Amino acid sequence: MAGPEAAREVVQLEKQYWQAIKDKDFETAISLADDPCIVTGPQGVQRIDKATFRQMMRDAEHTLREFDFDEAMQTRMLGDDVAVVAYKVREKLTVDGKPVAVEAAHSSTWMRRNGRWLCALHSESIAGDPFGRDRKRSSKRAAA
Repeated sequence: MAGPEAAREVVQLEKQYWQAIKDKDFETAISLADDPCIVTGPQGVQRIDKATFRQMMRDAEHTLREFDFDEAMQTRMLGDDVAVVAYKVREKLTVDGKPVAVEAAHSSTWMRRNGRWLCALHSESIAGDPFGRDRKRSSKRAAA
């Protein structure tokens, strides 16, 4: 049955996923992903199976220290067994041993399979100028 209860469940699962990443509880994070899960972001598009996902998390060169969701999370039920959720998030990470703060917009498409919600697609977009004018240029590009 699609409706507010299912939408709330998907939001809770999205939050559970983030907490699992912060806690380095990779098995919980993996259990929430479809196999494969498509992921898009600044690094491109990837189709990630559970084994690859597990290895990516173990080999991560960053640590999520804190996260804070914007209260205006958007959800939409596309049917009884498909939902999308979109939101802004502020992240505090450690990258290459240094603290980094990131603001981004994320979205996930969840599907219910055999009674369980699984994330089939996750996308992230770093906040900022849509044309990248606010990003630093590398010295190689600046010289070109």
